[in-house]
Amino acid sequence: MKLDDFDFDLPRELIATRPAKPRSSARLLLAQGGDIADRHVHDLPQILQPGDVLVLNDTKVIPARLSGTRSRATPQGEAVARIEVTLLEPAAEGWTALAKPMRKLKRGEVIRFGDQLSATVAEIGPDGLRLVFDAQGDAFDAALAQVGAMPLPPYIAALRAPDRQDHQDYQTVWAQHQGAVAAPTASLHFDEPLLEALRQRGVEFVHVTLHVGAGTFLPVKVEDVTTHRMHAEWGEVTAEAAQRINRARAEGRRVIPVGTTALRLIESAATEQGLMQPFRGTTDIFIYPGYHFRVTDGLMTNFHLPKSTLLMLVSALMGPQRIRQIYDHAVKNSYRFFSYGDSSLLIP
Repeated sequence: MKLDDFDFDLPRELIATRPAKPRSSARLLLAQGGDIADRHVHDLPQILQPGDVLVLNDTKVIPARLSGTRSRATPQGEAVARIEVTLLEPAAEGWTALAKPMRKLKRGEVIRFGDQLSATVAEIGPDGLRLVFDAQGDAFDAALAQVGAMPLPPYIAALRAPDRQDHQDYQTVWAQHQGAVAAPTASLHFDEPLLEALRQRGVEFVHVTLHVGAGTFLPVKVEDVTTHRMHAEWGEVTAEAAQRINRARAEGRRVIPVGTTALRLIESAATEQGLMQPFRGTTDIFIYPGYHFRVTDGLMTNFHLPKSTLLMLVSALMGPQRIRQIYDHAVKNSYRFFSYGDSSLLIP
C-alpha cells in the first residue's frame, strides 16, 4: 500500500476558511450502499433511524496558539525577540510545546504573553520544549482565554489569521473536557436545534473523550503507509458509555461515531469480538485498508487531506475504490473541504 494510492487533486478554492452558518446548514454527502446523495446536515433526522447511536467526542479545544516576547540582557542592552508558541499537551509539570524561533530560547528564560501570562522554559529538546506557566488551574484557563488564539489547522492558517470568532466556531456545542489542540471537526456541524430534532427522532447520544493532538496534522512521510507510526492521544470511554454501546449492538442498533477521533477511540476500547470495555489512557491506533472494524457501523466525517491517515481510515471503512468515487463526486460538486468544510455520512 503506497502513499500515492491516497492522493487526489483538490482545487485550492474548495478549502473552507469559515464554517457554514448556521452550523447545520452545511452540505452532507450521504454515501450508503452504492448510492451517493447530496443532502444537508440538518437532514440527519430524516436520514438516521430511531435507535441509532451517535458517538460524540466531548473534548474541549484550548486556545493553544500564543504570541509572546523573550527579553535578554546583552552588552548592547536589552534584546527582545518575538516568540510564537503552540501548546501540545500537559506534562507532569507545565506543558510540552513548539516554539518559533526555537534558537532564540535558552533554558530558564521567560516568555511573556502580555500582562496576563508568562512561562519559564524548563527544558529544550529536539522535538520541542517544556514550559512552566506562572498561573495554574482556573487562573491559567482564564489567562489563556484572554491571550491565546485557537489552533487552526495549517491549511486554514496559511489562508488567514485566527480571530476571536474562531473561539466559538472551532468548538463543539457539547465541548466539556479541556485538553485538545485540534477540534473534532465533524462535530462542529451540530447545533442545539439539530440535537433536539435528533432526540425527537429517537437517536441516542453517547459521549466519549479523545483529546485531539497537533499530531493529527502531521504528514505521512513513508512511502509504505503500513510502516507509519501514529501519534498517541489521550482518551476515555467510561463504563456507562461502554455499556450503552454494548446494549445498542446487542439490540441490533447502529453505532455511528461522529468524527474519526470518536471512531479511533471506540475501536481502541473494543475487544476483537466487538465488546466495548471502559478505557482510559493513550491510543495510537492506525486504521488503514484491511482493518476489521469492531463496533463501527458508519461514520460522519468531513473531507480529509490527500495522503493523510484520515483518508486512509475512511478508505478502510468504505473501500479505496468507493472513497475515490465519493471524493470525485465531492470535488466535482464543489463540496467545501477540511476542518471548516462540509460533511459526509458514510454507511458501508
